[in-house]
Amino acid sequence: MQKIYIAGPDVFEKDSIEIGKRYVELCKKYGFEGLYPLDNVIDFDQPKQKIAKDIFEANKNLIDECDIVVANLNSFRGKESDSGTIWECGYASALGKKVYGYLYRKTTYLEQFPRDEKLAHGDTFCDLHGKMIEDFDHPVNLMIACSVENIIIGDFEKVLKKIVKI
Repeated sequence: MQKIYIAGPDVFEKDSIEIGKRYVELCKKYGFEGLYPLDNVIDFDQPKQKIAKDIFEANKNLIDECDIVVANLNSFRGKESDSGTIWECGYASALGKKVYGYLYRKTTYLEQFPRDEKLAHGDTFCDLHGKMIEDFDHPVNLMIACSVENIIIGDFEKVLKKIVKI
């Protein structure tokens, strides 16, 4: 049975444990074993930096163990995907794992910026800080868009349905 590492900022939701249980059950429904980061057993009775290192190592080990990563690439605390999720996608890709992402929006990265948050600069646009806004008709940064197998517009289950068909 193939193992799927479930990546994304869902671990920061108030009902993160229930979300993880739903995702793991969906994995079972489609013939996979789901590996959810919050299923790791971590000793929280130690210094914060040691806790952080233990979480990092445990999640990295789950990625090492998996066959596929399914990542929630929806914007998190801004217009970008969660940086931890992006690291996990990059790490898995470097290991040769298949990585799939999903988004709820259909817009390109550039289209996420409202008119009053982008300034025309020749053929390109810049944000309000003068930094160029990437415009390659991808919904996320090109390094993620070009390294994943597919970015599905939809939810976690829609990705599982796609993987099963492959």
